[in-house]
This record gives sequence, C-alpha cells and structure tokens, in this order.
Amino acid sequence: MFDESPYKIYVDVNVEFTKDGSLIPKAIHWDDGTTYEVQRITDVRRAANLRAGATGIRYTIYVDGYESHLYYGDDYRWFVEGKKKKEELDLDD
Repeated sequence: MFDESPYKIYVDVNVEFTKDGSLIPKAIHWDDGTTYEVQRITDVRRAANLRAGATGIRYTIYVDGYESHLYYGDDYRWFVEGKKKKEELDLDD
C-alpha cells in the first residue's frame, strides 16, 4: 500500500490535458460524493509540502471563493492538505 501522511487527503480530479502537455484541474471529487468546481487557478509551480511530506506540482486554486492548494504529487496522485491529523478529526460531526 502507499505510504500515507496524516495531512494528505487523496482526491479524484477531473483534468484537462492541453496539447502542450499541461494539466488543468477542473473539478475535485471527495470520497463522500461531493464535487467542487475549480473556479480559478492563480499559480502553478513545483513545490514541497513539508507538513504532508511530499513534493510535486502545486496548484493555487479557488473553490467556492476560497483559496486552496491542490497538489499533483511525484507519485502521480492528486491530494489536498488536511487541516488536522486523521486521528484528530471528529468524525461524529
């Protein structure tokens, strides 16, 4: 199995592939079935996420009016950074 970081939340992403080889994320799909449209991309760069322990391409995106970061990791998987460790999450809410 893959090495899991407590701060990585792996997600499915609808992506547009351009003829120059760029990946443009269009929507993010959570495990609970919720889909969020990527409204805007303001930055794309190679970056490390030290908290989650990963490197890859970081997309600064806007979803529902809020800025967030979406990563395409070097392991070819999409993830967002979780705010808390998994064991700190209150699943009863």
